[in-house]
Amino acid sequence: MTRGDKRYWGNLPIPKTKAEFFNAVTTPAPTGDGAVATIRLYGPIDSWGGFWGVSAKDVSAVLDALPKSVEQIVLRINSPGGEVFEGVSILNMLRAHKAEVTAVVDGRAASAASVIAAGCDECVMSPGTQMMIHSPSVIAWGNAEHLRKQATILDGIERSIVEIYTAKAGEKDWATLLADETWMTAQEAVEQGLADRVAVIPDAGEAETVGADDEALLIPDEEEPEDSAARLVVFASTALGKSALPKLPVSTESGEPHRKDNVMAYDDLKAGLVKRLGVTDAAADDEALLSALDDKLSEQPAPAAADAAPPIPKGAVVMDGSALEELKAQAALGVQAREEQISDRRDAIVATALNEGRITASSKAKWREALDENEQSTTALLATFPKNTALPVTEVGHSDDVTDSEAALYDRVYGAEKVEA
Repeated sequence: MTRGDKRYWGNLPIPKTKAEFFNAVTTPAPTGDGAVATIRLYGPIDSWGGFWGVSAKDVSAVLDALPKSVEQIVLRINSPGGEVFEGVSILNMLRAHKAEVTAVVDGRAASAASVIAAGCDECVMSPGTQMMIHSPSVIAWGNAEHLRKQATILDGIERSIVEIYTAKAGEKDWATLLADETWMTAQEAVEQGLADRVAVIPDAGEAETVGADDEALLIPDEEEPEDSAARLVVFASTALGKSALPKLPVSTESGEPHRKDNVMAYDDLKAGLVKRLGVTDAAADDEALLSALDDKLSEQPAPAAADAAPPIPKGAVVMDGSALEELKAQAALGVQAREEQISDRRDAIVATALNEGRITASSKAKWREALDENEQSTTALLATFPKNTALPVTEVGHSDDVTDSEAALYDRVYGAEKVEA
């Protein structure tokens, strides 16, 4: 299990950041109100968390950080498995989330990872992937009575795992399949009923932003101690949760994330208003456009007698009533979109200053108000503050002596055996 400074990773060096094998990306859904969160589980399942693998605590931090707009989760898996109870905990947290969860096996879903994959709302095997199921095992030491007790516990754990497999694939000779350590190709996993189909599910990629000034944010796990071996990061668009997010897809496939707004882009809307309202100043701001719209509305002629055609004053423009209402609605949407762009940009300035250690969390509200009063001066002032002085943002080390044996570390921390599958 351990070899020098390496654990589970074979001859590969320990990752420098947790995001190398576990992170989340949130993007607008292809259609509908809501967003799709793509969570990548590309490592062992391990209660230690940190650099050693993905723990239930890691997953809970990601789920807690997801925007409320998330209605679908795509869990991409490439994992050799690990601790059975951590795997079951991760599965139950995903089941308890309001979003529909689709597991996509990108490499292998072995051992505890197969439990997670089979327990999701849908399991999709990518071409060339494998799923492996086997009986749980444990590292134990003691007398005959103690070892017999451990065997009884393992039998109970296997029954719990079989319940999950059976709920997905129905009754089978699970005892034999598990005892044989059964490896399945993508198609064989579908034939056994543990997966629903073989398909390529497009990756979410980087979160797409609403405006040119919006950038993807790195959100650290603020609850993790400063001397922790790793910091969990979640990648999220600053535009998440906005009303402009499109509708959810009808199918469980996330598709290629892209933006399909049901309103005109702000710049196009503004250009159309300038042209239709006859505004000569192309650089007119939103207030000027709304004022010009009010003037245009006030120029509309009073209703004339039904038997006489209404006179059209010189310079007036006659518009269809429904077209006018649509124009007014688009103007209001344009103003709202611009206000949201400004607000998101200022939120991003404060978040960047906080992440870079220029300001403290307790003062971020004050700096946000200062940006509303004078964005240019406040931004310039924040840029003069030195980095990494308000809060430590670099790793200061970790306490565990990784040269100790695993059994010694667990006896020191937990005083009990660790069950794995």
